[in-house]
Amino acid sequence: MILINLLPHREAARKRQKEQFFTQLGLSALLGGIICGAVFTWYQGQIDAQQERNSFLQQEIAKLDLEIKDIASLQKEIASLRARQAAVEDLQGDRNLPVHLLNELAAQLPDGIYLSTVKQENQSVLLTGVAQSQERVSELLRNLGNNSPWLNRPELVEIVAANVTLSPRDQRRVSNFTIRVALVRPSAEASTAAGTATVVPAVPGKV
Repeated sequence: MILINLLPHREAARKRQKEQFFTQLGLSALLGGIICGAVFTWYQGQIDAQQERNSFLQQEIAKLDLEIKDIASLQKEIASLRARQAAVEDLQGDRNLPVHLLNELAAQLPDGIYLSTVKQENQSVLLTGVAQSQERVSELLRNLGNNSPWLNRPELVEIVAANVTLSPRDQRRVSNFTIRVALVRPSAEASTAAGTATVVPAVPGKV
């Protein structure tokens, strides 16, 4: 017996193909949506993690800024304390400077020179006196410049010839002079050692 299919098989095949196409298209769209959702979720997680790291770093930076401010404040306090310490050391060193000045003048003053005034202004000392000759003044300048650890840079400000009357019949030629010399400020070690040093007695008749 021969069976003949009188149904429109071509339209049925096309319909089946369309159904398969739309099914595959729907599955592809669903799979693409799943993949896109997974990628979006992964990227969102990465963004959230990076934002957390950024927030943590900002908090740590804020803490470091506070520590830096504290360090700067401590450095200022340390600088202030060092300045005060230096001022105290200078005062302690300067306390013995007049003694050293008188000792050095007594030791370095050559014979034939007499000081009338000694005036100190900060680290500068102004000496005025009378010398028997200009050679004596030159010798004093050499002594102050080369032989004294407490005095340096002597400078002759003025020297004037004059006459001194010792008696109605005795007049002598002398030189009135003015010398400026720098007083050396000792270091902390030198001032400590100088504080325990023995004071040299002044030479009578010179200062």
